[in-house]
Amino acid sequence: MRQTRVVVVGSANMDLVATAPALPRPGETLLGTDFVTVPGGKGANQAVAAARAGAACAFLGAIGSDSFGVTLRARITAAGVDTGQLRVVYGASGVALVMVNADGENAILVTPGANGAFTGLTEAELAAVRDADVLVAQLEVPVETVTAAALAARAAGTRVVLNAAPARPVPAELLAAVDLLVVNENEARALTGRGRDEPRALLDLVPRAVLTLGAEGAWYGDRDGTDVHVPAVKVDVVDSTGAGDAFTAALAVAWGEGRDLVDAVRWAAAAGAACARRLGASVALPRRAEIDELYVPG
Repeated sequence: MRQTRVVVVGSANMDLVATAPALPRPGETLLGTDFVTVPGGKGANQAVAAARAGAACAFLGAIGSDSFGVTLRARITAAGVDTGQLRVVYGASGVALVMVNADGENAILVTPGANGAFTGLTEAELAAVRDADVLVAQLEVPVETVTAAALAARAAGTRVVLNAAPARPVPAELLAAVDLLVVNENEARALTGRGRDEPRALLDLVPRAVLTLGAEGAWYGDRDGTDVHVPAVKVDVVDSTGAGDAFTAALAVAWGEGRDLVDAVRWAAAAGAACARRLGASVALPRRAEIDELYVPG
């Protein structure tokens, strides 16, 4: 089987992760238990996850000229991701402040830093998109950049997977170029005004969609009439940060390898579960053998 070529267009952040028995309420100060600093950002996470899942992956994004940027590039490259076109922007890298409670639930605040300056794709960056089997993108970088990449992919016959996160309006021009949309319930509501009660509303926007439901698994539907619930893979959850990124990346890799999309969602569910077993998104992103170990065929 030929190795799938995936290009990820997205964000790179340094994640500052703290754990505590509960998440603080507004105005409340709590004593935490652990703290780690790990590379993250939805784009970088999905690029690393795609490489670990077996793809030949290139990452297009921007890091700052600070020490966080140096660490981000080194760690992403060490994971086997092609960072040859990763931009360096003078100033601060993106940073995410992540709080995780005892149940593995999290609250995240992201400051974009260099990610906000990732605009105006170069011809070399567009060529990388056109040469890929699958483009994976999110919404933590300017939406104009994502749209330009998606339009280039569509024109070249590259499949477009959009993880429409964080929740925000998505231009019709971008949605028209999307082959597969991946959203959680909050993101689905931002796009359609509906959640799990009417997931097929997403198919008014795109031809195929996945709605992730956390511990309840995921829904997949398409305009050909497919309407399937895929149960979650049960594991002891330590930290759900990055589980959605592992899911999206594994889904893109499996689809690029030629799997039926329902089976690809099952494999992606195993990837998300494997990620949730460890603390720290980029550290926890699973390798292919770990995904296969948890994968439950239909």
